[in-house]
Amino acid sequence: MATQTLRDEPRTGRRDDPAKPRRRRLFPIAFYLMVLPAFVLFFVFHTIPVIQGVYYSFTDSPGYGPSRLVGLRNYIALFTDPRVLHAYWFTFLIAAVATVAVNIVSLAVAVGLNSRIKFRTTLRGVYFIPNILAILVVGYIFNYLFSNSLPALGERLGIDWLSTSLLTKASTAWIGIVILAVWQSAAFNIIIYIAGLQTVPAEVLEASRVDGASAWRQFRSITFPMIAGFFTINMVLSLKGFLQIFDHIVALTGGGPGTDTESVALLIYKGGFQGGEYGYQSANSVVFFIVIVGFSIVQLNVLRRREVSE
Repeated sequence: MATQTLRDEPRTGRRDDPAKPRRRRLFPIAFYLMVLPAFVLFFVFHTIPVIQGVYYSFTDSPGYGPSRLVGLRNYIALFTDPRVLHAYWFTFLIAAVATVAVNIVSLAVAVGLNSRIKFRTTLRGVYFIPNILAILVVGYIFNYLFSNSLPALGERLGIDWLSTSLLTKASTAWIGIVILAVWQSAAFNIIIYIAGLQTVPAEVLEASRVDGASAWRQFRSITFPMIAGFFTINMVLSLKGFLQIFDHIVALTGGGPGTDTESVALLIYKGGFQGGEYGYQSANSVVFFIVIVGFSIVQLNVLRRREVSE
């Protein structure tokens, strides 16, 4: 009987440990407990306010006191409000121009820093400094430059168009905003492009150089297609960030002259927290959220299809 029992046991020689199933059950619980604090904080400080904002978008709340439900009245009014429509148009203008400009500048700088130049490691750190500076502080510095330093320089050089501040006219104020936005955002994009350029095999570039390919042909046919994924990331993040532009405008123009340089984010802040339009601007926030998500999804799909085609 003893021999028969030994034969019936598994040949592995290992017996089931009764503690193992219990340990397997405990590990997922431990993981859930570690994630729980972050989930609670996110739910309390993000999800609940979002749900409350959606609710207030259907009310006439001024931000304090009692309010009543008004249905879709706020959403309908948004599409006939000239101030809101102008804010969306201005935001799209800034986002489109700044997204293209920052990626051109960042890619050019990244290619230069990736080449064999002296002090390139130091320069990478220098170029990243704008990304860690407080944009409001930097914005007020740029405000002083645009309003005082450049006009004084223009007067001494006899340049009429430079003798007046860019920020005093609606036709030129947006240029100052784009300059500040590109200067501040280029740092992050440069780092991403440098990371992408380091994935391009040096052997492939050397082989193309031996075959007589010019620097531009190497970039267009080899380098850029191989970093297309990094280009997609930068384009999507840049557009999303510039659509939410706020601090730059507060520091440079405050939305002026008049309301000509008001972005959607600034309009929501002014109307919701200073103008007694909390419910109305909550509806604007919901629409703006949908717009940003929609733009990001469309842009991501288009650029990914482009990556596949290349």
